[in-house]
Amino acid sequence: MPTGYHECFHPGNSGNLKFSIKVTALWATNLGISVIQLPMTRIYFLFLTMLAFTSNATAENESLAQQLEAYKAKSTAAASESKKAAYEEGVRAVVRAGIVASAKQVGDQAPDFTLTNASGEEVTLSTMLKDGPVVLTWYRGGWCPYCNLTLRALQQKLPEFQAAGAQLLALTPELPDNSLSTSEKNGLEFQVLTDLNHKIAKEYGTLFNLTPEVARLYKEAFNLQQYNGDDAKDNELPLAATYIIDKDGTIQWAFLDADYRNRAEPTDIVAALKAL
Repeated sequence: MPTGYHECFHPGNSGNLKFSIKVTALWATNLGISVIQLPMTRIYFLFLTMLAFTSNATAENESLAQQLEAYKAKSTAAASESKKAAYEEGVRAVVRAGIVASAKQVGDQAPDFTLTNASGEEVTLSTMLKDGPVVLTWYRGGWCPYCNLTLRALQQKLPEFQAAGAQLLALTPELPDNSLSTSEKNGLEFQVLTDLNHKIAKEYGTLFNLTPEVARLYKEAFNLQQYNGDDAKDNELPLAATYIIDKDGTIQWAFLDADYRNRAEPTDIVAALKAL
């Protein structure tokens, strides 16, 4: 990626803007996506997604936190001051709502559930727990660059989770067709289940409301209901929470953060599994 590429969308940087549109269009075309007549907000969203994928190309030896921080720096440099302020206020709103404190915590009993995977097969948490502990994690959607980085990092550590006797299970509000697309593009070899309308997120207390301004920015860039279904609200998302649940259904380890850009470090998950 050329030096300064993350600055392409700076206001007034017309030369870099034209260059970024051309490169983003080429990248999107290779994926079968046409950017012709797309509004600038959606081209910008594609640009940020491309940054996440290209950033990951040389990130195999970096921690997830390093990858996320590198992406955050690039996307922040590319965003307007008003957009940065809106997202920061969105994080503060989650903090004020007390979601992190009210969600299920270490020592709580994990609510059981049965959900379907992208193949339409039912998967039940309590059934999986009969074979050992389960690492349960949420991702917001395949549209989220931070989620894609996290999913790929989890996939890289999957053999270590399995060596510790655990299974990895991801929940998402995405419809099955969309979760299948997310699984395929990230090469996932673990179960991804659709939590339709956030039913299980509500039981775990990880659901929060977007601020009106963040919901508006998302709507300009993409249609959240296209990913999550027409009955889903376009102002709700789950925290990117991660739990380790032992065989008796007790939560033994938890990662909860109001900031969607922070995620559970896979090496920390491995360490926690070994300590069970």
